[in-house]
Amino acid sequence: MRVLGMISGTSHDGIDVAAVDFELVGSVLEGKVGHTASTPYPAELRARLIAALPPARTTLAEVCELDTLIGQSFADAAADAIAAGGPVDLIVSHGQTVFHWVRDAHALGTLQIGQPAWIAERTGVPVLSDVRIRDITAGGHGAPLVSVLDGLLLGGHAGGAGALNLGGISNMTVVRGDGLRAYDIGPANALIDAVVTSRGLNARGFDEDGRIAASGRVLPRLLEVLLDEPYYALPAPKSTGKELFHLGYVEEALAKAGPADDGTPVGDADLVATLTELTVRTVARDVLAAGVGALVVSGGGCRNPVIMDGLRAALPGVDVATSDAYGAPADDKEAIAFALIGWLSTHGLPGTAPGGTGARAPRILGTLTPGAGPLVLPAPVAEPPLSLVLTR
Repeated sequence: MRVLGMISGTSHDGIDVAAVDFELVGSVLEGKVGHTASTPYPAELRARLIAALPPARTTLAEVCELDTLIGQSFADAAADAIAAGGPVDLIVSHGQTVFHWVRDAHALGTLQIGQPAWIAERTGVPVLSDVRIRDITAGGHGAPLVSVLDGLLLGGHAGGAGALNLGGISNMTVVRGDGLRAYDIGPANALIDAVVTSRGLNARGFDEDGRIAASGRVLPRLLEVLLDEPYYALPAPKSTGKELFHLGYVEEALAKAGPADDGTPVGDADLVATLTELTVRTVARDVLAAGVGALVVSGGGCRNPVIMDGLRAALPGVDVATSDAYGAPADDKEAIAFALIGWLSTHGLPGTAPGGTGARAPRILGTLTPGAGPLVLPAPVAEPPLSLVLTR
């Protein structure tokens, strides 16, 4: 079965796609990763999306329009992927998260927009969407869903392994044998991107190659204020997002910390350097607490040498590598994970690991939108695969 996974993450910079051919061989699920691509949102659409995200106020009219425009962008990306890589049997669209409702450390709801009917209409292929909410109804956080891939991919790693995703939010899956737990650590690129965008430091909206951070200095007082965030002390499972970690959050921390230690105003490069160090510190602390021997990193943050060098320096006894070494290209891992969830759902298998999301029990995920013809599902699989092997 060939599945196209699609996602726009918390960095909301565009749509990542990955087509994967899955075949179950005994207890091993083999996945051959084919066409992958990343399509930036049109500049005007991204600006509208950013303007509508928390803590901004928005209207139902704007949500409706964004739901359509993002759905059409996903439809374009899906059609391009099929034209470039060949037909697929199923499309899985994560859509764009615009709100993740967490209160008193419990997830109560989540909203991903990007109407899947536009994708089904454009491609004629059935679409699985709205994949997070079923886990939330079962008491989970609906995140990080990539933990189901991590468990299958890294379960055989001697000494245990941590799978770290550095998107807008950092999340980690800790895998030991058939045991697994996962949670959101905190901001990875979310605060950095917010500052870079708001201050016009890079036209692409992120600290490319960590150049801005590398040119600045870490400000101890500001870092201390940032590290005092209560979220970090909450027990796992837990989830967070831009509802908490946004530009206003940075501005409040700046006001509390005051000027730099030498009395000078906080410069842009120093602010980015300090936010980058916040990512390194929060991730390294949790990796050390997990006691794993290997850290497998994916997401846009793994292309930032300041973050990666900082992690390697803070974790001298841990083998830090990207997920490319495990057959999952670091830039495409989440899209691959949603393709996997599509394969699992259509074969009647759960797409969650309760240790990863905190749900009472595993659940089959998603809502199906038919394609051009009758909706035909493959025969159910009685037992889930025990491992996943990815190749190119």
